[in-house]
Amino acid sequence: MSLPHRYSESDRAAIYRVIAERRDMRHFSRAPVPAEILQRVLHAAHQAPSVGLMQPWRFIRISNAALREQIFALVDAERRLTAAALGCRDAQFLQLKVEGVRDCAELWVAALMDQRDAHVFGRRTLPEMDLASVACAIQNMWLAARAEGLGMGWVSLFDPAALATLLNIPAGGKPVAILCLGQVDAFYTAPMLQLEGWRSPQALSEMLFENSWECRDKE
Repeated sequence: MSLPHRYSESDRAAIYRVIAERRDMRHFSRAPVPAEILQRVLHAAHQAPSVGLMQPWRFIRISNAALREQIFALVDAERRLTAAALGCRDAQFLQLKVEGVRDCAELWVAALMDQRDAHVFGRRTLPEMDLASVACAIQNMWLAARAEGLGMGWVSLFDPAALATLLNIPAGGKPVAILCLGQVDAFYTAPMLQLEGWRSPQALSEMLFENSWECRDKE
């Protein structure tokens, strides 16, 4: 079947390849990110879809070394609290490398803007669509980074209120992700948590229903 607006076969292959090879990276080479590539990656993030075209994303670059260390301390504190909450898997979790805050060339924080209640279009019954919009921007950034040969890691181990205070985020705004970006020696051949034996991905067939939610018995 011929579709009139379809990309070429090579273009389609490149799109599906970057989706398949995107990885949540934790290991970085410390080599710098060229300024022009960084701008392309950030522009890709800014081209993300957003509910009501509200563009609720805000990106904060962390260039101060002392501030980076304070962010690392927040992440490390939450890492230990998460381990305690995992019970019998705590030791296994603590062996995982869960962030690259100290190692990456570029450290960014993605945040939700303040004064979001003024944006009702598309959010009256689903106010969390602003968060979904920020997630789309982060995914765009991730895919663009991978296409440029850069690794990116999304770190969610932090206290949002503490990070907001540290970064002077106004009331109503909220940090969503700490983003580690930089060159890598190699990309993981599969998701790192899969390689480390933490969890195996589920098949797409387990996620697909038709007409209603299907309750499936687990053996």
